[in-house]
Amino acid sequence: MKTRIISLLLSVLVLTGCAELLKVLQSSGTVPLTEAEVIGGLKEALITGARNSAQRLAAENGYYGDATVKIFLPDEAKIIVDNISRIPGGTQLVEDVILRINRAAEDAAKEVAPIFVNSVTQMTIMDAFNILNGADNAATSYLRNTTYNELYALYKPKIQVSTEKKIIGNISTKDSWETLTGKWNVLANSVAGKLANLKPVNTDLDDFLTTKALNGVFLKVEIEELKIRKEVSARVTPLLQRVFGSLDNKTNQTGTRADV
Repeated sequence: MKTRIISLLLSVLVLTGCAELLKVLQSSGTVPLTEAEVIGGLKEALITGARNSAQRLAAENGYYGDATVKIFLPDEAKIIVDNISRIPGGTQLVEDVILRINRAAEDAAKEVAPIFVNSVTQMTIMDAFNILNGADNAATSYLRNTTYNELYALYKPKIQVSTEKKIIGNISTKDSWETLTGKWNVLANSVAGKLANLKPVNTDLDDFLTTKALNGVFLKVEIEELKIRKEVSARVTPLLQRVFGSLDNKTNQTGTRADV
């Protein structure tokens, strides 16, 4: 039954042009690539890239020490930051808040890899060919589309614990944020505010910070994907070398990859 299903799916690929890609891949090596190798190579690439990304982010300072993914408060929080910084030790206090937020994201990153692996195991043959012959971030896009909601549910509670922790005078980061935005919105929604064209601030702090954290996750996954596609040294298994090496050969021959 399984063989019949695979055969049916491959027939669909022929009709949509993916069979042409398979011929290209097969023609580049001394031993033709099988469908199983193509699918296996893509899954292996996804899992390798995802695990490497998660491992880096989950390490101490994975977020906090990396300027490309470090999480800061929203721009609208500048008034809070400026005012707290005026009290003795205030600057350090603000930095401690940012540190805790990033530590929460690093903690969440420890649980990212299994979510990615689960998504990869459900990848179809069509998904694999689309990724293999797609843009340089096609695998990352696949993971974002299939895991974002689950990752969001993982990250947000951890971020929320951080923002609700009391920092000074029994006031938390979230308390300060809600006080600031609440007073601002009263002004923005007043007659004077509307005449001055002031806009209400409706930023959900936990949502903002969680979104920033997940953007960091997929940025790192995209970097790993690009390495596997472009750098031979990043293809750490024979299967990765064989599958992606086939695309290298095709690119060298034509200058472009075949479109599905």
